[in-house]
Amino acid sequence: MAEHTLRAGHVAAHFDDAEQQFDAARLGMWTFLATEVLFFGGLFLVYAIYRAAYPEAFAEGSHHLHLVLGAVNTGVLLCSSLSMALAVRAAQTNQRRQLILFLILTILFGAAFLGVKAYEYYEKYHDHLMPLLGLPFVWEGPHADQVRLFYGLYFAMTGFHALHMVIGIGVLLGLLVLSWRGWFSSEYYTPVEMVGLYWHFVDIVWVFLYPLLYLIHGA
Repeated sequence: MAEHTLRAGHVAAHFDDAEQQFDAARLGMWTFLATEVLFFGGLFLVYAIYRAAYPEAFAEGSHHLHLVLGAVNTGVLLCSSLSMALAVRAAQTNQRRQLILFLILTILFGAAFLGVKAYEYYEKYHDHLMPLLGLPFVWEGPHADQVRLFYGLYFAMTGFHALHMVIGIGVLLGLLVLSWRGWFSSEYYTPVEMVGLYWHFVDIVWVFLYPLLYLIHGA
């Protein structure tokens, strides 16, 4: 009886039933993701314009990015997408332990991604290739101003992506606590599915960022 009361309490007073609440949550999340597409789409457009204007300089700048670490991070994020999808499935099928396990795995994959990215940032700081906060930018080859522009876009695009990862991990930690307390079941898993949509979106953004930033010198 107590469990039933708790689940019934997940339906807010202004919704007729759980299905209507789920549909509203899904519509809200897709609307939010549409704004995120516009945001990252703007960044991609700016990058494409300057990439077309300075192809040699962007290729030179890209050549100094760590290709292997970028590939490792791509694999890590794909694994996190899989674990997040399995977490949603576990919530839908009343597999509480699996839900907790896959949420932890997703958090660990996300943290690993941020750790690798922090190392890459440190490398660029050490090599004086971080044109941020008044830090010195040193480029020995030609096209120094255009390469500086490339690195400015690199840090802007990957930085915003990393910020989305940090937010996602924070939300996942909240889901983990609620899952531990038994909040989610086959009758109520809306937050898990919504966070899953957000996480997959962040992963997809990186799938576009990796070839645009790391692989252009081979094109």
